[in-house]
Amino acid sequence: MSYRVYIPAFVAFLENSLVPRSRFNQIGMEEVKVWQVVELLKRTTEFFAAKHIDEPRISSELLLGHLLSESRLQLYLHHDRLLSSEELDQFRTLCRQRLEGRPVQYIVGEQFFYGLQFFVDERVLVPRPETELLVEHALELLGMTGRGGTVEAKVLDIGTGSGCIAVTMASLSPSLKLTAVDSSPDALAVACMNAARHGVEPRVAFMLADMFDGLFASKLSDAPYDLIISNPPYIPEAEWETLQREVRHFEPKMALTTPRGTECYEAIAQHAAKLLVPGGKLCFELHADGAAVVRELMTARGFSSITVTRDYAGLDRVISGTYQE
Repeated sequence: MSYRVYIPAFVAFLENSLVPRSRFNQIGMEEVKVWQVVELLKRTTEFFAAKHIDEPRISSELLLGHLLSESRLQLYLHHDRLLSSEELDQFRTLCRQRLEGRPVQYIVGEQFFYGLQFFVDERVLVPRPETELLVEHALELLGMTGRGGTVEAKVLDIGTGSGCIAVTMASLSPSLKLTAVDSSPDALAVACMNAARHGVEPRVAFMLADMFDGLFASKLSDAPYDLIISNPPYIPEAEWETLQREVRHFEPKMALTTPRGTECYEAIAQHAAKLLVPGGKLCFELHADGAAVVRELMTARGFSSITVTRDYAGLDRVISGTYQE
């Protein structure tokens, strides 16, 4: 049902500026305007762009879609819908959070990854499209396609965060049995929620464990594994200040950086000798400049047939190898 609602001018509405007294009408109401979905999206996108917000159009669509419980496509199908004053007040609150730099994924509480919807908040990293390549490559290493399959195997996901890797692999491949570990109880709580959302809890065992603990391998009773996969913290501390403001101010630093950027690769490669079956696979996401160093680490720990895969931007993104006793 359509209905007319009145609100202040757009910029004043978003920034909560005062409307001049001269704009009040004879009965004391503010000068008014009616907002349709399509116009609100257009003006919000322009406003975000002027404020140098990344991906202004997508941010606008995701925020309004979240508010109205509609997909981005549905917003345009219902482009002439008029918003109520309550909806506009809520939209203003969402826009203010985005203007403060909070990632849109945290504002709406979700991120799509590999076609699946994941809950996210400040306890975990926002899953990135580049990590989808890691999942695709891992599935292929197990003899399946990037869309999954029925191969039976045991997989260890180290540093699971939101659980996007483990939950996606379990969803695509019902024959896989996965163990997902993280050193953060908060991150594991989010990962468990995502496993429940996608109905894979029986096949994903979540465990609190620190890869830098000397007893790490002995705590994993389901070893040995056919594949170890990890998107570890790999940004050197020296690069922290070069990252986007929304990353530095909102995403968990411990999930992004280490002093040199290589410590996690070193720890996991060392544990792998005790955790993999002979011929087992190790698969990492890479810092764009990290391939040579990680290849050397893996070779020193007994891995061969090491390959590096580039992402769609042409950057080294995934490295994998086979463990030989």
